Amino acid sequence: MREPAKSFQDLIVWQRAHAFVLEVYRITQSYPKTEMYGLVSQFRRAAVSIPANIAEGFKKASSADKARFLNIAEGSLEECRYYLILSNDLHYINNQNLWELSDEVGKLLNGYRSAILTSNSSILGAKK
Repeated sequence: MREPAKSFQDLIVWQRAHAFVLEVYRITQSYPKTEMYGLVSQFRRAAVSIPANIAEGFKKASSADKARFLNIAEGSLEECRYYLILSNDLHYINNQNLWELSDEVGKLLNGYRSAILTSNSSILGAKK
């Protein structure tokens, strides 16, 4: 059995979302300089929004508030998925790892949000 999450950093979903952000930052370093204030900025902001909203939702009192922030994170993840498509189509990247991470984070977000809406358990997502 898992122990209760004491902070957002204990959440597996946050850990994987943070790994996604780090990979987005790493990969966008190789984008053309002309994209620094365009695609790179948008992609990084959307990526950062995912774990940031997980963190913000962690301390919300009600399940509905927690779920709302997780849903915002899901929206930011979808935005990132579009940037992955665009980046690939522009031949800036061909990075399967980002796709796999986005899928993993999406599944974790969906599961965590669903669990919050159906339970008041404080042990969700804690890593032992």
